[in-house]
Amino acid sequence: MDYSGDNGYIIPKKLLLLHSDNQNDKMSTFSFEYQRMPVAELSEPDRELCRRAAIATGGSYAPYSNYNVGAALRLADGTVMAGANQENASYPCGTCAERTALNYAQANYPQMAVEAIAVAAAHEQHRGDTTSTHRPPYPCGLCRQALAETEHRQQTPLKVLLVDGDEAIVIPSASCLLPFTFE
Repeated sequence: MDYSGDNGYIIPKKLLLLHSDNQNDKMSTFSFEYQRMPVAELSEPDRELCRRAAIATGGSYAPYSNYNVGAALRLADGTVMAGANQENASYPCGTCAERTALNYAQANYPQMAVEAIAVAAAHEQHRGDTTSTHRPPYPCGLCRQALAETEHRQQTPLKVLLVDGDEAIVIPSASCLLPFTFE
């Protein structure tokens, strides 16, 4: 893949969403910048978080979708913990990797801010493999809401890293993922 940015490796991207308010025919925009970059170019703590997320796919229980997802998060004190998706035949009973990790962190460290979360996915035959991911694991709507609410509650940004093989999409704030959160 060709990387061409100011430093030769980082490709800044911008996402722009348009919203129309039919009552007043006003258009408003929401945009944010994110980066797609090699995992090797991340800081050491973020590289480790990506590695731990990929390993966490090994704890996934996904017999219905075969979509094995792992998440690793880092607390403000440097503690890292991981979670994996857990499916259930009764679909709503399952839990995504992001919420598994967030719920564990919030239950055990309720006063500690979450600095960053990395999410990785793998095919069934590569579960737990740190080099083979399925595709960028974009969080579902429930997870986007949970991440945004965590960020809102702690009043500090929660960085999101989406692991895609040897690359990562770096989103500076979880609130970027869901512009119109439920409050």
